[in-house]
Amino acid sequence: MDASLNPATLVVWGGLGLGFVFGAVANKTNFCTMGAISDVVNMGHWGRIRMWLLAVVVAMVGANLLHYTGQIDLGKTIYHRAAMSWLSLLLGGALFGVGMTMASGCTAKNLIRLGGGSVRALVVLVFLAISAYMTLKGLFGQWRSSVLDPVTIDVGATGLGQAVAKLSGAPHPAAPLLSALAVSLGLLAFIFKDRRFRSNRAQVLGALALGLVIVAGWYLTGHLGYGENPETLETVYFATNTRTLESLSLVAPAAFSLELLMLWTDKSLHASFGISTLVGMFLGSLTYALGTRQFRWEGFASVDDLRTHLIGAVLMGFGGVTAMGCTIGQGMSGLSTLALGSVVAMLGLTGGAVAMMKYQIWRA
Repeated sequence: MDASLNPATLVVWGGLGLGFVFGAVANKTNFCTMGAISDVVNMGHWGRIRMWLLAVVVAMVGANLLHYTGQIDLGKTIYHRAAMSWLSLLLGGALFGVGMTMASGCTAKNLIRLGGGSVRALVVLVFLAISAYMTLKGLFGQWRSSVLDPVTIDVGATGLGQAVAKLSGAPHPAAPLLSALAVSLGLLAFIFKDRRFRSNRAQVLGALALGLVIVAGWYLTGHLGYGENPETLETVYFATNTRTLESLSLVAPAAFSLELLMLWTDKSLHASFGISTLVGMFLGSLTYALGTRQFRWEGFASVDDLRTHLIGAVLMGFGGVTAMGCTIGQGMSGLSTLALGSVVAMLGLTGGAVAMMKYQIWRA
């Protein structure tokens, strides 16, 4: 087989393309989970939350259709674990939520802003990557692995589909898909009951596109990137940092991107799906910003602004790795698998963000 067509190359370049689409669409539609939560807390406006939920619905249905038809195995993702590290998920999610509020946006939003010319976002992403790397392999990682991760609970099922199968006796292959459809119908009723959202074509189409990017990520890494390693003759998932199938997730890949840049001559390190999606998101946002003449250099307003963003970045790096994902990694990719741990992480993330927003309002 031509080296340019091997599965690892396909996964990396495919990830770059998916990230590009995500970045361009998110920039055009002002997609931002933190901003969506802020709209509800500060203005009582649910438009962007509905957009985010619609993207999750599309990702959920699409991913479970792929699972049901045997194209991918969602049970092998990092989100499905027999013992749930509930303290890591809850606390990590809460710290990420606090951090993204202090840093004016989550990892995805800062990548989008970087593409639009924000030097402030660049500083946030660098410190986030350092903190995430320290949480994976450094000082913070010691605290995480020895204090937080050992606190687990066996809930008897790794996902909603498995729980439904056990409780109802439904066929295991069909239970996740039926669960996804049931949850999606309830969410769709809430999403489209608002006439203003129904008439906003940009948000509706944007949500569909972003949800499909998550589905495509699962198919790319879990089907096209799944095969036999010609050197070891083992069946592997190519070009993923977790060594299993992945879709978009940003915090740990930011750490791996930093590692690759710092140790470029280390031949054991290679570009991965996660790294390429980060680069793609930046390039997609940059292309849209330049094409619409919205590119603007942006810096910090003051020293206090710098300090707040640096603290937020460190909290996001630690929280995102500890919770095994951010607003995209757990909020979209994780939830699309119906993983119970993703629900816990998102409850922590939302609670942390709301608490920080309330504190900022009180302080002001």
